Amino acid sequence: MDGMRLADVQHATAAESDELLTTGEVARLLSSSRQHVVDLCNDGALPFQTVGRHRRVRRRDVEALRNRTLPTSRDQRRSQWLNMAVAGKLVTDPQDVVARAKKNLDKLQGKHTRGQGAYWLARWREVLDGPVDQVLEVLTSPTPWAREMRQNSPFAGVLTPDERMHVLESFKAADRAAR
Repeated sequence: MDGMRLADVQHATAAESDELLTTGEVARLLSSSRQHVVDLCNDGALPFQTVGRHRRVRRRDVEALRNRTLPTSRDQRRSQWLNMAVAGKLVTDPQDVVARAKKNLDKLQGKHTRGQGAYWLARWREVLDGPVDQVLEVLTSPTPWAREMRQNSPFAGVLTPDERMHVLESFKAADRAAR
């Protein structure tokens, strides 16, 4: 009987992993936009099947994507370097950095009340209302979700112009050395 239950569970798990999801369902699972999912499919980063005229993605492929990082563009790596510098300031003065980000976020949410901008700003509100470790994770993680969050960052003005310039110069040097 226990063997049958295990077999039933394994069968259910296999069937669930083969479940086909819409791009909208995938977007919700990845906490991203539907367009981002379409882009991942078109770029070959997320395998899909066409059913009628619609893309369908296997749940197991979504889970595999969630558990790995994707190659990043130079702009995304540069953004991550800047956000790591912000993370450095966050660990030395969390109250000031979070307060500044929340103030910026209030202004941004007043301007972007609908659409994807509003969606990502609402996610930032949740992160900023949570523990500092969660903010650090978003600022430094290479995951697709964190990269998407950083595209809508409320941390403008945390780095001084000189600090920003120094980070960008350091990034350029590291990027040249990596080639």
